[in-house]
Amino acid sequence: MKNLKTLISILFSVLLTTNVNAADKWDMALAYGASNFHSANAAEFAKNVTEKSGGKLTIVTHPGGSLFKGGAIFRAVRTGQAQIGERFMSALGKEDPILEIDSQPFLATTYKDAMNLYQASKPAIIEGLDKKGLVFLYAVPWPAQGLYSKNEINSVADLEGLKFRAYNSATIRMAELTGMTPTKIEAAEISQAFSTGAVESMITSPTTGKNSKIWENGVKYFYDIAAWFPKNMVVAHRGSWNKLDADTQTLIMKEAKAAEEKGWMLSRIGNVEDKKALAAAGMVVGKVNADLEAHFQKVGAKMAKEWKKKAGKRGASVLAAYK
Repeated sequence: MKNLKTLISILFSVLLTTNVNAADKWDMALAYGASNFHSANAAEFAKNVTEKSGGKLTIVTHPGGSLFKGGAIFRAVRTGQAQIGERFMSALGKEDPILEIDSQPFLATTYKDAMNLYQASKPAIIEGLDKKGLVFLYAVPWPAQGLYSKNEINSVADLEGLKFRAYNSATIRMAELTGMTPTKIEAAEISQAFSTGAVESMITSPTTGKNSKIWENGVKYFYDIAAWFPKNMVVAHRGSWNKLDADTQTLIMKEAKAAEEKGWMLSRIGNVEDKKALAAAGMVVGKVNADLEAHFQKVGAKMAKEWKKKAGKRGASVLAAYK
């Protein structure tokens, strides 16, 4: 009996210690590789929170989809499988149309406009995530999205039937309206998709093209159409958040603000330097002709009307605040 009581006491102590440690440690799920500026920025955020919390909270980052793949991160954080994570925001349009406002073509084509759109949509974003049991921490844009292609594109006819890599509902719809054939592919699978011929074009940032060394897979052209500035957002599980004391919560929000400011700066740098890297690797970096630009603008206007209808009053309110 005495041995049994001792064993129960030891087991109880172990369980208690495990629970305490779990509360003090957050796993941060990241979809992109450690060298990507989003992941590097998140790692610095995690490091700052860990060091400045005085041992109250340790945030451990897991880049490159090593904890959860990109498409699974949002659900993992919602269910508490990961306490914190980063997700490409507009990939969640089915969860909430407001989350894909930053991927509406040609709605914001400069960093100034992208920031204004972010500020206009942020209250609605926070409100929607709160209803899903999530705490919004910060968001950082990718550089302006451009059109990549294995072959030169000089006319609308050149888009017809082009195998196109899509990553959210907006890119799928854009492909449909321009006559391209979309296939949804996560960023980590881009190189394989191009090398196998599954796709031959895409719209994404110069950073993604540089990081994946897209020129090694036969992609020769980058058209700088500045279609939109999509964002990655970092969210935390509400239950995990509520277990933290007020000082730690305040610290996280302070460091999140700093990470957001730095992330926007890094994005601006990448918008210039990464296009230079594409050109240095031998790619043709330029603009589309006037006819193609007019075509894309027409497609963007149609998509904006469709999105506004889908987003309802909340979407209309955000657009009114933006304009």
